[in-house]
Amino acid sequence: MNIAICDDEVRGRERILTLLEKEFSQAQTCEFDSGMKLLESVEEGYRPDIVLLDIAMEGMDGMETARRLKELSDAILIFVTGVKEQVFEAFDVGAFHYLMKPVDQDKMTGVLKRAIQEVEKKKAAPRYLLVKAEGSHRRIPVEDILYVENNGRKVILHMKTECLEYYERMNHLQEVLGDGFYRCHRGYLVALSAISGYDHESITVGQGDKVYLAKQKYGEFVKVYCEFLKE
Repeated sequence: MNIAICDDEVRGRERILTLLEKEFSQAQTCEFDSGMKLLESVEEGYRPDIVLLDIAMEGMDGMETARRLKELSDAILIFVTGVKEQVFEAFDVGAFHYLMKPVDQDKMTGVLKRAIQEVEKKKAAPRYLLVKAEGSHRRIPVEDILYVENNGRKVILHMKTECLEYYERMNHLQEVLGDGFYRCHRGYLVALSAISGYDHESITVGQGDKVYLAKQKYGEFVKVYCEFLKE
């Protein structure tokens, strides 16, 4: 479970992190001191399941951060605020819940447990991808996808029995496909279950297709793939 904490105040982040460590020590946490840094990280491939987002931040505030985040991620948003009047505005951008500062341990635990249940429910659902290609809509089982290749304004789904090209943003598809896929290169997204081998420069998928592995991604990829194999 990936939980992001976004607050421009160090004390605010430390408070939440301390509370998380007491009840959710197994969660992978990541801290951001601005909305822009959170968004940049998501654009680069970070996939939070839950985001604890402060509303009143300097520069890009929590509301604007949330609006942009919605375009990149389906993470569950929990707003953190010291001003009760801001709560109503928070729900306009699809917030799951809110927490008042100073954050209370019991309140946060209850809200996060419900949020985690929602995340697990989404991950357990049957997985299909609805694709519009060549004038018709198709329902593609995610388990049939070996890897995705970026091709300008389009993507190419490389599947077990065919390839399908259609208009889609790679970043959006990465979010939709979720944890079972890894962005090994800006031009490729690979199904972890389809990997049959790898080296420092490429990943072998399916019956022998090779996709590029960015040099700077190698260490992260090995860690993610090893964790996947453990499961």
